[in-house]
Amino acid sequence: MASKSRPGAVRKTKKGPVKGTGGLGRKSLEGKGPTPKAEDRTYHAAGKRKIAKDRLNQAQAKTGARTGTAPVAGRKPKQKQSDDSEIVTGRNSVLEALRAKIPASALYMATRIEFDDRVKEVLALATARGLPILEVMRPELDRLAGFDSVHQGLALKVPPYSYAHPTELLELVVSRGHKPLFVALDGITDPRNLGAIIRSTAAFGGHGVIVPQRRSVGLTASAWKTSAGAAARTPVAMATNLTQTLKAFKSAGVFVIGLDGDGTTDLPGLQLADRPVVIVVGSEGKGLSRLVAETCDAIVSIPISAATESLNAGIAASVTLYEISKLRAKK
Repeated sequence: MASKSRPGAVRKTKKGPVKGTGGLGRKSLEGKGPTPKAEDRTYHAAGKRKIAKDRLNQAQAKTGARTGTAPVAGRKPKQKQSDDSEIVTGRNSVLEALRAKIPASALYMATRIEFDDRVKEVLALATARGLPILEVMRPELDRLAGFDSVHQGLALKVPPYSYAHPTELLELVVSRGHKPLFVALDGITDPRNLGAIIRSTAAFGGHGVIVPQRRSVGLTASAWKTSAGAAARTPVAMATNLTQTLKAFKSAGVFVIGLDGDGTTDLPGLQLADRPVVIVVGSEGKGLSRLVAETCDAIVSIPISAATESLNAGIAASVTLYEISKLRAKK
């Protein structure tokens, strides 16, 4: 005997014909076509880049600029920042630079700085020139001055140094009726040596310092610092080729003297002291280069004790400048 089915287990159906959609579902059965490219989909990263590129091209077309690659959406383009400005630090250096009216863009002063006569004069000169005076915390001033730099609470931002032309500088000295006295550097790479030589040149009546364009230090902030402001009043010229520049000086009647420990001419009583002279100082390790040594009219040595191997380049230049100035004063 068949058992009676339980209620709800049997599926009930409607009687009569079932109604259709009347074609309303036909579109859902149709294909949507091929998948669009990534750059054609606005929500895709490639699509966003294309939109940004189109906008950039439109903006550049309006300004007449050259079309370039658009930046990635959501990222800022990396721009090469170029700032060749130098930071002159120290109260003496900053004061001398302002006194000489060296072009500057800003003066940085530490908060709670201890005022003295130099600081007061620096503020007065900067205010008179309309120079922006920025008061910053000492950590920020330390960062501006650079590692292991003593700023004494003051720093001056100056544009890149404008080098003089060697022969033009010589012509200017001669036109003023002065007896030329220059110092040329051959392979000096330490900015402190350059600063010391600039300071000695100014102290003993020199007319300028010549540095080669290659394999030599330039007038950096460290050299400014070491010169104690003398770089503001002593011109520095840059020679494209030091040997050719020295030959041009010789053609103009200037005697070229090279400093070397093994020189054949002693510095005391130097006979060429009363002539137009350019002193060439070589590096401490290699000394004078071969071509420069061959160009010199005389190789001069400074008598020192046997216990001392050699003198620092800055000291050697100072001793030579002092001896020449002393001999010139006697005549």
